[in-house]
Amino acid sequence: MSDPTANTAQSPPARPSWGETLRVYTEPATLRMLFLGFSAGLPLLLVLGTLGFRLREAGIDRTTIGFLSWVGLAYGIKWTWAPLVDRMPLPILTRWLGRRRSWLLFAQVLIMVGLVGMGVQDPKLALDPVVWCAVLVAFASATQDIALDAFRIESANTERQGALAAAYQTGYRLAMIWAGAGVLWIAARSEVSVSEVYEHGAWQTAYLWMAASMLVGVATVLLSPEPVARPLPPAKGAREWLQGALVEPFADFIRRYHWHAALILALIAVYRISDVVMGIMANPFYVDMGFTKDEVAAVSKVFGVIMTLVGAFLGGVLALRLGVMRTLMLGAILSAASNLLFAWLAGVGHNVTMLVFVVSADNLSSGIASAAFVAYLSSLTNVQYSATQYALFSSMMLLLPKFLAGYSGKYVDSYGYANFFVATAMLGVPVLVLVWLATRNLKVKPKERPGVFADD
Repeated sequence: MSDPTANTAQSPPARPSWGETLRVYTEPATLRMLFLGFSAGLPLLLVLGTLGFRLREAGIDRTTIGFLSWVGLAYGIKWTWAPLVDRMPLPILTRWLGRRRSWLLFAQVLIMVGLVGMGVQDPKLALDPVVWCAVLVAFASATQDIALDAFRIESANTERQGALAAAYQTGYRLAMIWAGAGVLWIAARSEVSVSEVYEHGAWQTAYLWMAASMLVGVATVLLSPEPVARPLPPAKGAREWLQGALVEPFADFIRRYHWHAALILALIAVYRISDVVMGIMANPFYVDMGFTKDEVAAVSKVFGVIMTLVGAFLGGVLALRLGVMRTLMLGAILSAASNLLFAWLAGVGHNVTMLVFVVSADNLSSGIASAAFVAYLSSLTNVQYSATQYALFSSMMLLLPKFLAGYSGKYVDSYGYANFFVATAMLGVPVLVLVWLATRNLKVKPKERPGVFADD
């Protein structure tokens, strides 16, 4: 006679109800990610897009502005100092706040100092101080990203990473609106003259407001509990410390996944390739199609942002209900397919209604794909090396797409917009194959992370 408890023990866990799924978004850990995501998204445009606008208005030549965009490379090489953030304690702060929150607070304070410096310094009188302050903001922001990724990964178990990623992206997108449109709005209303001339005082006011906005993240860090501490074995010397901090995080990944590690890294390297390569030519396309700045701003800032947020929310929900890998496949399909809509729009020409539809679909797809991808990257990490491993993954995911995107203008000049958008959609086909292979072949499960907070 069979034992009924045996079948019960082997049965898969029950799928959560819709109420239980949506309730995840009201949990303290998820709400914390919303505010910390805002803190993470704020500095990016202030040292890249918004800074370029300000410098050009101040009369700085375009060549110099282009070179200064290299400040953003800090985000691409953050994995090089991630082991320090992952393991090295900060004097006084770590004893007070813990390993993750101490680095978060340290980075946020440096960002605020850098933004104040960028606001106070007048690039028209001396450009170098503004540049060095921007470098400080970029490196501090990248450091905040490292610590925040580890904080998020350790804040909940694998099943909740999709919801945390969605909340994080929502805060991040809202911050980018504030650092993009908001800073221009403040600067415009702080101008004394009505003429189209550069006013340092207006930009100073705007950047000081941005620095003050970082207090959202500071307050969240101070009011948040530290994730459950996982003690690190003491190193007996510098060599052993370097082994644990630099070598072991990467060796651990190879040990856990063996030859599948190459498949995973290939998937990480190309998953966002369709979006990134296409995105470089999106704004030139709008101009060549005859869309006005007001039309593009209204569509991208209103419909586009709303649909990105909806997509991020859906991505988190789908990751909970369908699983991360199924949602990852769906995001890859939608991201590639949405590029075909741009090819269709190239044939339609200037049509605002169609632009709303295409941009909305593209941003919805991007939101779903991003939430699933962040959850996937989070699931790959070992909590013992979460900051280092996640920094490596998140840094390498843009290297190849950014490199290929540099040739996008040349491709459009040779073959036209429609062919370009179709080609970027075709770039997504290898991604589908890699997701399918990863779903079928990966047998090693990531180490479970309990994600327990004292007050949750």
